[in-house]
Amino acid sequence: MNIKSFKLSIFTGLIVMMFLPNSILGLHIIGGDVVYRCLGINTSTNPNQVRYEITFTMYRDSKSQGADFDNPANFGVYRGSGNKWQYVRTITNISVRNKKDIDINNDNPCIIVPANVGVQSGTYIFEISLPIIDDSYMISFQRCCRNNTVLNLVDPGGTGAAFTTEITPEAQRLCNNSPVFENFPPVVICVNRPINFNHSAKDVDGDSLVYEFCAPLTAGGTEGTNGGNAQSCNGVTPSPNRCPPPYSEVTFRTPGYTYDKPMGGDPVVYIDSKTGIIGGSPNILGQYVVGVCVKEYRNGVLISSLRRDFQFNVTTCEQAVHANIQASLKDGKDYTLNSCGNEIIHFKNLSTDIRYIKSYYWEFDIKGSPKTFTTRDASVTFPGLGTYTGTMILNRNIPGAQDCIDTANITVNIYPSIKTDFSFKYDTCISGPVSFKDLSNSGAGPVQKWNWNFGEGTSVQKDPAFEFELPGLKTVRLISEDVNSCKDTAVHTVNYFPVPSLIVVEPNTFTGCKPATITFNNLSKPIDDSYSLLWNLGDGQTSADFSPVHLYSESGVYSVRLKITSPLGCTTEKQWNNLIKVVDSPIAGFSYDPEEPNLLFNTVDFTDNSVGGIAWQWRFDTLGVSLFQNPSYTFRDTGTYLIEQIVLHSSGCTDTARTQIHILPYVNYLMPNAFTPNNDGLNDVFKPVGTFQGVSYYHLSVWNRWGERLFDTDDPSIGWNGQRNNTGEFAPPGVYAYILEYVNGLGEKKSDKGQCTLIR
Repeated sequence: MNIKSFKLSIFTGLIVMMFLPNSILGLHIIGGDVVYRCLGINTSTNPNQVRYEITFTMYRDSKSQGADFDNPANFGVYRGSGNKWQYVRTITNISVRNKKDIDINNDNPCIIVPANVGVQSGTYIFEISLPIIDDSYMISFQRCCRNNTVLNLVDPGGTGAAFTTEITPEAQRLCNNSPVFENFPPVVICVNRPINFNHSAKDVDGDSLVYEFCAPLTAGGTEGTNGGNAQSCNGVTPSPNRCPPPYSEVTFRTPGYTYDKPMGGDPVVYIDSKTGIIGGSPNILGQYVVGVCVKEYRNGVLISSLRRDFQFNVTTCEQAVHANIQASLKDGKDYTLNSCGNEIIHFKNLSTDIRYIKSYYWEFDIKGSPKTFTTRDASVTFPGLGTYTGTMILNRNIPGAQDCIDTANITVNIYPSIKTDFSFKYDTCISGPVSFKDLSNSGAGPVQKWNWNFGEGTSVQKDPAFEFELPGLKTVRLISEDVNSCKDTAVHTVNYFPVPSLIVVEPNTFTGCKPATITFNNLSKPIDDSYSLLWNLGDGQTSADFSPVHLYSESGVYSVRLKITSPLGCTTEKQWNNLIKVVDSPIAGFSYDPEEPNLLFNTVDFTDNSVGGIAWQWRFDTLGVSLFQNPSYTFRDTGTYLIEQIVLHSSGCTDTARTQIHILPYVNYLMPNAFTPNNDGLNDVFKPVGTFQGVSYYHLSVWNRWGERLFDTDDPSIGWNGQRNNTGEFAPPGVYAYILEYVNGLGEKKSDKGQCTLIR
């Protein structure tokens, strides 16, 4: 497995935990151990009693989002030996103490610890008095579960932990104290690097200790995370009275891993049985659960055994420091600095990461004599031209930093100086190329390279000529280079304001129809707004614009003249004879009859009133066209129409006249002043007599003297028959009011009010 696979495994485990919100409560245990200290024997009881202080230390993954320490926690007390144990009692409600984050830095400044690794410890301490018996006592704590991402166990996320201590009959009688581990193993260790961790324990009684890898114990499981019994023996927090020892050992993922080869690989990681030093170089990336047992002997008799399990994270350790200096050339760890004429060199240290750099050491060979510095940056005065060597070493002679040393090898070349300069000349009045001459010199011999920058272009010639497109104060830069790649820069300003060698003007047209608007596009170069321009436009008018726009109101032929004066006072001018020709144009115009056409009188006669025309074109909106001088057109519908007359002159010029005409609806009616609804076929209804052709709205209503509406209609063909709202009830003879409303084709609202007499 490589580091990429390892990180993917961790990521996958985290994703799994995200989707198991109940079971995540157990995914946090990474180790623990239980020790005891004898407080004395009470001989006044029968049997005698021995009193102990029990300290249980648990370690949890603080970055897994798993459960916090159980607070309070319960501990089981049992008696027996081997595979037969009897429940004695439960120590309840023990609060966690001294919660703290473990410093996971192993004092090697080369290791950058991954951000997703964190360990927190917590302790539970209580006292207990036990009768001295011929059996052993076992005190235990059971809890599920471990990290899903552990590599060497089968189903680590469902594997719990049992942390125990056994107090043998000999330990009871002798008021023995258990060994205590002095250090917590490094959380992060580097793949393919030696561990060399001292995992020894201290025993206050001076007993002999023997160390070995052993299998961690497991207890509990995931039952209860989704509604089951969490205190069952397969639950997250097994009940001490129902779940006595012995506890099973964890199941290692065989054949690659076993309790005595917990990290696999070849060669394997080992523990020295006498010193407790864990050695070897792990060569497989991953997370591993490791168990260490310490057997305590007194006079050759085994009186106690201490068990601890913990989690190792084997990862690729990133090199935290990198030697780097500012240089002319870099090749791996070799840095070359070239100085041209300057014997004092200021070395700029760019080494990283500065947090892990404990010391700097510079050493230079100056004509056989060393010169050293211990600052981050260094300034060295060299005795003259030549080549010098040196080194810059990070973390030199720092204990524990042997893997974090990095070195930069330095070569310094002190070369002769180079001086760059140049001259230039040009005609200040007439535009043209500027001639540049290189005046550079070097103590190392002839100049080899030139790099010119004119702002508007570049050149690599020794003595180039360059013509600027635009006037102005031109900044010209020359960088010259000699055989040693030494460079120098010179900058001069060219005051470039000549007048154009050629005046170029392009009108938008040379022949225009009266009145003609002509734009004179000035294409002369080089000029800008700082130049003075005077145009003579040939009709007595002048302009100072850069590209003037001028209106010629009379026909004729016009000559144009332009004079240009530069900011330096140089002038140039040019005249274009007979440049612009303005020809006569017709004057369009027309009239029409009838002046207010409508749908009854809808044929319109158009009369040409233009002047100077030889041909005509008429456009009747989008309805049609005509080439007659005096056309007629019949409109079939009401509305507003755009009429255009285009008149052509013999010169080819045209003029256009436009107007809008309105075709109105035809409304012509009379309102009778009396009617006789007697069904004799004569004058039986009241309604307008006439036509309402083309109206968009029509409404007639009839009212009596009391303001009661007796009749209304939206149809011009329907009249009032003398009944009350067509109910069959006849209105009495008399005078009635009417209101007539309509909207014509122009959208104008019209109304008519009057009276009529009903006669019976």
